Parts: sequence; structure tokens; C-alpha cells
Amino acid sequence: MTDSAFAYGLGIGTHNSKGEWLEVYFPQPLLKPSAALVQALDDSDNPSDNKSNNHSDNQSTLDSAALTTLQEALAAAGEAEQAALAGQLALSQRPVVAVVLREDAAPATVPEAYLKLHLLSHRLVKPHGTVLDGMFGVLPNVAWTSEGAIAVDELPARQLAARLRGDTLEVSCVDKFPKMTNYVVPTGVRIAHTARVRLGAYLGEGTTIMHEGFVNFNAGTEGPGMIEGRISAGVSVGAGSDLGGGCSTMGTLSGGGNVIISVGKECLLGANAGIGIPLGDRCTVEAGLYLTAGTKVLMLDAEGKVVETAKARDLAGKSDLLFRRNSTNGAVECLTNRSAIELNHELHAHN
Repeated sequence: MTDSAFAYGLGIGTHNSKGEWLEVYFPQPLLKPSAALVQALDDSDNPSDNKSNNHSDNQSTLDSAALTTLQEALAAAGEAEQAALAGQLALSQRPVVAVVLREDAAPATVPEAYLKLHLLSHRLVKPHGTVLDGMFGVLPNVAWTSEGAIAVDELPARQLAARLRGDTLEVSCVDKFPKMTNYVVPTGVRIAHTARVRLGAYLGEGTTIMHEGFVNFNAGTEGPGMIEGRISAGVSVGAGSDLGGGCSTMGTLSGGGNVIISVGKECLLGANAGIGIPLGDRCTVEAGLYLTAGTKVLMLDAEGKVVETAKARDLAGKSDLLFRRNSTNGAVECLTNRSAIELNHELHAHN
């Protein structure tokens, strides 16, 4: 019997004219699949699989015959849902791939990378819950259009072909990451502008992303929460927190070094505020104030007197803090936040 694996997915995707993967859609990805499921896939592996530079030992491109064999093996293993999916994909005219990640390692191919992004958006793993090293080098830059994913170098010919038919090929963006909602729509969320949430975002139950909100891959919210600002790559936001319009969180790749920026529970980042340090629970950052790790902060006592001076990095992860600017001299001050915010339940209802 084959040992169990880290993750499994049966997906359908898009090739370029060279037969290289551009993207893959995994309808029912699994974390920690059963050993019986993995064995069923191993037993039905397609011997004519393409051994191109976009192949690894973790994936197999399956034709209709191999999918029918896999469907039978999955059914015999008691994996009814995955068997049904294999049966549906056996009728596909698009390329189908099975991916088994034997361990949680850096993705080596496009299908492996897309499976990991799906794990995040399906809430099977949380941000930083899977290894994504080297993903940018694996994923191709793709034109995301009204006709699906198109290789950038093949786009002009497709645009001309559309015009000759009397149509216009709509290009929504050119990027390595597609928008999440074309692949996954998590339950219990509101997303006002879907193009601003990338595949690989993690949105917890009760999250609202307003029009100016943005959520990168390997980042997201525990939920519930109101997001009108930017959640950069690698940033997690705790339950009950509110990110005001135009505010920003510094990603690990954006000057934060190895420090993982996060926002605790029941925090408030005011409009156009920003943080370059992790916040604990029930913290507030005044509108327009951007805290970097080196920001000089005056610590105030209960009477509002300065008791010491600190760098913002020294306050990283501490709870119940209010950061504000002195209206007279502009100095950044910090005092205990005794009025932790509570989200408006009616405003954040998702019924």
C-alpha cells in the first residue's frame, strides 16, 4: 500500500501551442488524501505521460482511457466524489492532470503550483501553511481573457482572429496569478471587486472585501472582517479586524525582510494608515499614520506623559495599543487602547 501524501488534486487546464501548462483548475483538491486514493492513482498512471520540462514525478497527464481506469480504481477504493469527478473529466476536450504532492515541498511545475494555490483558497491550509518557495519562477505570465488563459506571445494572433470573426478579445489582465473567483468562491464571503483578490488568497467565513480592498496570494483573513485596504503577500488578518480605505500592510517581500507582518484580532487600521510591524490584538493605528519598523514612538502613561521612547519594532505583536500622531508636533505616540473596536454585526452580515 502506498503511503499517504500531503495533497492531491485532479484538474483541468490550459496548454499553450507547445503543450506547456498555463493554468489548472482543481474543483476538489484534497489535503492529506488517503493512502488508498494515492494507490488508485499510482495504479492507473498513464504510461504515455509527457516527460517535458513541465513534468515531475508528482503529476500525470491523463487521457480519457486513463481517467476511466482511474474512476474505477477510485470507486473501488471508496472515494466516490473523486471517482465521479474523474468520470466527468473523462469527457473533457481539454487537458487533464492528476497531481499528488508526496510531501510539502517547493512546487516544481505549473500544476503543482496551482494545486497549492487552490489549497489556500479552499481553506485547506492557512497562509504560510505550505511551502511556496520559487513559485514566481514556476508560473508563466499569462494573458487572462474572455476566452480564458492565453500565452502572451500567442495573444496578438488570437486578438486578430477575434476581430476577423467580428468579436473583441477582452484582456482583463496580464499576470502570473488569476483572480480567485474564477477558481474558488469560498462560502460566507462578500467580494465587491473580484479582480482584486488573487488565487491563493485565504478568506475566512464572514469576510467582506470592499471595492478598494485587495488580497494577495498566501495572505488573507480569519474572518469575520471588513477589508477596504491592502493585504499584501504573506499577511494574515485576525477575526473582527477592520482595514480602512486605502490602508496598507507591508508584505514580506516588500522591505519587511524575514519579519512576517500580521494583524491580530479586533484591530483597526484607519484610512490610508499602514504597518510594517505585526500587531497584537485590539490595536488601533490612526488614519494616515504609517508605522515602519524604525518609526520613533513616544510611549505615554495614563496621564498622557512620555515615559520612554521606543522603535516600533520593539512593540511588534503587543496587544491593546493605540498609535496616533501628536496634533501639535506630529510625533508618533502610543498608549493603551481601552476602546477595542467591535465590528457592526448588521454591516458584516452575509446572509
